[in-house]
Amino acid sequence: MGTFHIEGGHELSGDIRPQGAKNEALQILCAVLLTAEPVVIENIPDIIDVNKLITILTHLGVKVEALSQGSYRFQSDDLDLDYLESELFKKEGSSLRGSIMIVGPLLARFGKGYIPRPGGDKIGRRRLDTHFEGFIKLGASFRYNKHERFYGVEAPSGLTGTYMLLDQASVTGTANILMAAVLAKGTTTIYNAACEPYLQQLCRMLQSMGANIQGVGSNLLVIQGVERLGGCRHRILPDMIEIGSWIGLAAMTRSSITIKDVSWDNLGLIPDTFRKLGIKLERQGDDIHIPRQDSYEIQSDMDGSILTISDAPWPGFTPDLLSIVLVTCTQAKGSVLIHQKMFESRLFFVDKLIDMGAKIILCDPHRATVIGHDFASSLKATNMVSPDIRAGVSLLIAALSAEGTSVIQNIEQIDRGYERIDERLRAIGAKITRVA
Repeated sequence: MGTFHIEGGHELSGDIRPQGAKNEALQILCAVLLTAEPVVIENIPDIIDVNKLITILTHLGVKVEALSQGSYRFQSDDLDLDYLESELFKKEGSSLRGSIMIVGPLLARFGKGYIPRPGGDKIGRRRLDTHFEGFIKLGASFRYNKHERFYGVEAPSGLTGTYMLLDQASVTGTANILMAAVLAKGTTTIYNAACEPYLQQLCRMLQSMGANIQGVGSNLLVIQGVERLGGCRHRILPDMIEIGSWIGLAAMTRSSITIKDVSWDNLGLIPDTFRKLGIKLERQGDDIHIPRQDSYEIQSDMDGSILTISDAPWPGFTPDLLSIVLVTCTQAKGSVLIHQKMFESRLFFVDKLIDMGAKIILCDPHRATVIGHDFASSLKATNMVSPDIRAGVSLLIAALSAEGTSVIQNIEQIDRGYERIDERLRAIGAKITRVA
């Protein structure tokens, strides 16, 4: 189990370029299973979760060819479907939540899909009902082996389009059902669909492969099934969660940082949410420049009450950045209420920030009040364990702002979502060392 040793309290400076989006990559990689023709994907991040999915695809029989850094060609013309019921797949699939999204494409193209109960972040219960209820409505039969914790869906006669109202706007659920529906007979209507930019990217990729999808960018998708899909070339967007992480890092370390090629038009509420914390952001073409600030002050609501920042399905504020916002507020001037609505256990890492000297009141599993220091006192270095990807990076940001040397263990959690984070941070002046 690796560790990071971080010497905090240093000002950073320079340019940093966000990696390809993890959440988009997991969807897009599963979509290569929908066609026997070659698919080229660019800007794939070199992170643990994505590499695990590429390994699963390889073991399934997908031909994978590296073309250049972050660019691969995939061809799914000779798959070994027996792998889906192997012990190897049960082990590999259960370690990656994103593996659930291979089921929709396989069900659509081959009439069956299997998946072990997938793992992922320990942030509370993350139900899969939306996925399987959608498949059932398309005509698939469903079974679940409780002893082996193994799901299966089958549709030997093919899928048939239908109307469905999703019980929640699940991003992975929408992606999975969408990939099943593009090859179904007739018309499928998905209401209460997720509409995140990465889901829009998946829709555009499928359209370039020959899919007939209307309503892209809205919560109402209408899919007219086609008989087959062809190959395509697709480029993954920059990772908005990483972009938000670097904004918080710049503010906490009182640094001047430019984030390159951020795809501003796909950032939604992210820039304005950080501006509400008093952080100055300058748009320079498609870059974000964060100038050095000695202080940043949290706005109050218009009636003078304490600012509340909460998560919501897109176009609301993404839950993946609430941990970053929370840690950034620990050195702001003023107070804020953080309300994590969408997951059960994502705020439990705040005890580690409290140990570092942060003023945080954990009201309940979903709400925390942060009283900022305004840099009147620094956070204290300490030893920590990364519980999940986003909390791990939040603790890393806290450590980089703290006085002294901190140690973060279980950094594999951070590596699941951030590409060579120590190397890239050292390039802008961070004192961070990876110890195996």
